[in-house]
Amino acid sequence: MNADRYAYLGPEATFTEAALLQYLDSHGLRSSAWTQPMRNGAAALDAVLDGDCLAAVVPIENSIEGGVPATIDALTDHGRLQIIAEVVVPVRFVLAVKPGTDPSTLTSFGSHPHGEAQVRTFMSANFPDAVYLPTSSTAAAARDLANDAADHVAAVCPAIAAERYGLEILANDIGERQDAETRFVVVTCPGTIPAPTGSDKTTVVASLRSDRAGALLEMLEQFSSRGVNMSRIESRPTGDGLGLYQFSIDLLGHVHEARMADALQGVHRVTRSLSFLGSYPSASKTTVPLDPTTTDDSFAAASAWLDSTLNG
Repeated sequence: MNADRYAYLGPEATFTEAALLQYLDSHGLRSSAWTQPMRNGAAALDAVLDGDCLAAVVPIENSIEGGVPATIDALTDHGRLQIIAEVVVPVRFVLAVKPGTDPSTLTSFGSHPHGEAQVRTFMSANFPDAVYLPTSSTAAAARDLANDAADHVAAVCPAIAAERYGLEILANDIGERQDAETRFVVVTCPGTIPAPTGSDKTTVVASLRSDRAGALLEMLEQFSSRGVNMSRIESRPTGDGLGLYQFSIDLLGHVHEARMADALQGVHRVTRSLSFLGSYPSASKTTVPLDPTTTDDSFAAASAWLDSTLNG
């Protein structure tokens, strides 16, 4: 395994690379790291499983569009992986051109369709006659423009792409949603689980035993009865037949906490399968509030009571 190699969902100069660089910087690893863009999320995870890379960074959730199905499915299908961290990156788009370009000559712009959809208000107000030309990614729009390989005059892209390819930024933060964010996860082969911080998340995938009435409620009650809150739940088909689903779930808390461990054991009992994908520090660093009846001390006291009852 290359201990200094990190894979990420490519191409270069995307929000995913920005997330990886943010992670490396926060851990003092950037100077020794070698980063590798991959064609898709599954390929990035394969690089970890095959031992070619120490970790991979992939997007898992967007504040506007919700979960990223390709990543959720890839993590579930690979199975033998572990999330060790999350990174949240603001989704900010810029309008970039080749240096010296006269804004009055901006007759066309390139971007990925998702990027174009988020800047329509700005472009309509400021460049109403500019024609939109789709590109394979927002980063590709900037790269091709810089390399004289594009038909468009400007690129709607992340700031990292404009800077990487030497473009001039005409306008910053041109997206319609200034609060848009994308959440990324850092994935490795299973190993030591990061220690609890008091502000943690746990990600699991659970498959129901059947589509009978109450099966989902039975699973969710395992969390609610132990004071474990969910921050995300998404259903995905198992592929075994119509009506059979598995659920990708983010929980607030750490598997080393008694309430979380007890809840997961309960889920394991009532579901067909349960996959643990990791407990890791939350990017928000917000302390998870606990009811006094769900603290580790309360579980320890209950266990001590049972021991004394059984042993006289």
